[in-house]
Amino acid sequence: MQDLRVTLVQSMLHWEDAAANRVMFAEELTALKGMSDLIVLPEMFTTGFSMRSTELAEDMNGPTVKWMREQAKSLDAAIYGSVIITDGGRYYNRGLFVRPDGQVTIYDKRHLFRFANETDHYSAGEERVVVEWRGWRVLLQVCFDLRFPVFARNRGDYDAILFVANWPEARRYPWSQLLIARAIENQCYVAGVNRVGMDGKSIHYTGDSVVIDPRGAVIGSVMPSQVGIATVALDWSALADFREKFPVAKEADDFELRY
Repeated sequence: MQDLRVTLVQSMLHWEDAAANRVMFAEELTALKGMSDLIVLPEMFTTGFSMRSTELAEDMNGPTVKWMREQAKSLDAAIYGSVIITDGGRYYNRGLFVRPDGQVTIYDKRHLFRFANETDHYSAGEERVVVEWRGWRVLLQVCFDLRFPVFARNRGDYDAILFVANWPEARRYPWSQLLIARAIENQCYVAGVNRVGMDGKSIHYTGDSVVIDPRGAVIGSVMPSQVGIATVALDWSALADFREKFPVAKEADDFELRY
């Protein structure tokens, strides 16, 4: 099994301006052609964490999905990030995992952030989604999902988790600690990508984007509060060896998830 090169794209976001954000990210991603297998963008990367779902939503045939397909094909890499999407008369904070061949896998954010009224403007997802990419199995998650370990519990069905976020500076300590916890308890790699800067509601973000290995060690990061990109190779042999020598999952409690 080959290693997987994962790229964290930590960026500011133009508030509620999808066109400007697409142009910005296109420029930032140009240098990654042939250099990465999987590029991870922040949550709601075209708008910032806005509750104006009815005004800002695109559908699955809209310009952002088209743009992601074009970028994935050009860069020969999968791209994951979340976007405000309308589908079937509802609005979702939807994670989009787009492959170079144009195939799109969707994950609708399950745990909505009631504290910011996300529950009033979006519908919660109903499915836990694992995608396979270049031999790796990857669990897709969005921001507040990080606080719910049962939903993210590894059932022997994934090797890495992606968390994309707009996670404020005021709660940066839980962000950093929970990412480590998810990696340790699930014996997997974790990539967390967060935005930086100030949004349209005067909320500040410091990014703190990282990749963590199955032992809980940070193996790659972007400098806090800075726009930046970091590419980290996930080592398949190290993961398989660790799981074989320290098979924690064999003692895991069985359960059935209902929601």
